[in-house]
Amino acid sequence: MAQSSLIPKGEPCSSCGRIQPFSAGEKAGLPRKEVFNDKARTTIKSTIETLSSELTEISHYIHSNPELAYKEVRAHAKLMKYLEDKGFTVQSYQSLSTAFRVEYQHGEGGRTFGFNSEYDALPDIGHACGHNLIAVAGLAAFLGLKEAMIKHNIPGKVVLIGTPAEESGGGKIDLINLGAYKDLDACMMVHPFKGPSKTGHVGPSLALQSIKVEYYGKSAHAGVAPWEGINALDAATLAYTSVGVMRQQFKPEVRVHGVITHGGGTAPNVIPQYTQMNWNIRAPTSKELDIVRDKMMNCFEGAAKQTGCKIIVTQDHQLQDLRNDKLLTDEYASTMSESFGINVTSGYDNASNIGGSTDFGIVTYVCPSSHPMYGIPTIPGGLNHTAEFTAVAKGEEAHEETWKAAIGIASVGMRFLGDNKFAEEVTKWWKDDMAKSS
Repeated sequence: MAQSSLIPKGEPCSSCGRIQPFSAGEKAGLPRKEVFNDKARTTIKSTIETLSSELTEISHYIHSNPELAYKEVRAHAKLMKYLEDKGFTVQSYQSLSTAFRVEYQHGEGGRTFGFNSEYDALPDIGHACGHNLIAVAGLAAFLGLKEAMIKHNIPGKVVLIGTPAEESGGGKIDLINLGAYKDLDACMMVHPFKGPSKTGHVGPSLALQSIKVEYYGKSAHAGVAPWEGINALDAATLAYTSVGVMRQQFKPEVRVHGVITHGGGTAPNVIPQYTQMNWNIRAPTSKELDIVRDKMMNCFEGAAKQTGCKIIVTQDHQLQDLRNDKLLTDEYASTMSESFGINVTSGYDNASNIGGSTDFGIVTYVCPSSHPMYGIPTIPGGLNHTAEFTAVAKGEEAHEETWKAAIGIASVGMRFLGDNKFAEEVTKWWKDDMAKSS
């Protein structure tokens, strides 16, 4: 049965239940006269506002009990219990004990839209990246979209994935390997950043590789018989110097930083027999990172050959660059503008001013995804990963901005599930972008 042109776009047809999509000329993210399924968006907003006091209590608990990567036992238990008390069956992972996955299916078939919650903290300064807020933002979006699906008969599945170890270790990489993302058609999460409030940005982040380099030499008396020794400190010094000289050939957006963490000797009359260096390499894309890493390996191995040291190199998980889907991003920006008057800026190709990295990057290679940042009220200089940011992340205004961002991504999820044309365009843009990146 053909749909009547009188059916409001974004509203289900009373005869067939299908949702009237936007025409091809009405591009996502551009100003539009009609909001997609405004009634469902209102349901999302009212649901999150109703739950905000409960969710704030969870956020405060996580903030007051900071836990490091893979050790988020209390945060995990708090979130699991809340969901179970709401009647959900929550999946846990034996090999990743502080992760979880929960889903809700409405009707038969349909697409699957996912959200992420993070909840690990930083050493010494706690939740200086606001992961207490990210935890409840994902939870709020999941619950808000679930209610809209029921009330407005939007078929499909909504998923919330609890992801540990974003700050160190790459929990999302572990979860991808465990199959937690395999059925997602699209995914989103939000992240707080420096203020002022009522601001937002969606942009790229850098690919990251962490490398541990160990040099094994031979101890000897530096005064009596230094020729009997093999100096591991010399190897580390040569490697560090070689990287420093090579920086002239790095592109401006490449970041390389390293430290000597162990060894180097305890007495000047003893040839050091062991040193350990830890390095981070960042680049705008994974392909560019591979090029820089190969050059770095030449420096490390060359230093070993020059000194006669044995070398062992250990590479952690590589974090992929963040490739935000333009259609999801533009829809989020439109929602934030229409609902809250918040201007969300965006960029897709220029990483020159981005210094951070995230394990959400690999998610953007698995399915269409977007990772908006939203401002919370910080003092000048109170950036992420500072004690000042930790203090602000527990404040009332920070939580108010979090609920707005959660409403934003839940509204995007609602449209992705309910608007076939929009979902097709989202997926096409992502596939085209993946082809460019390969």
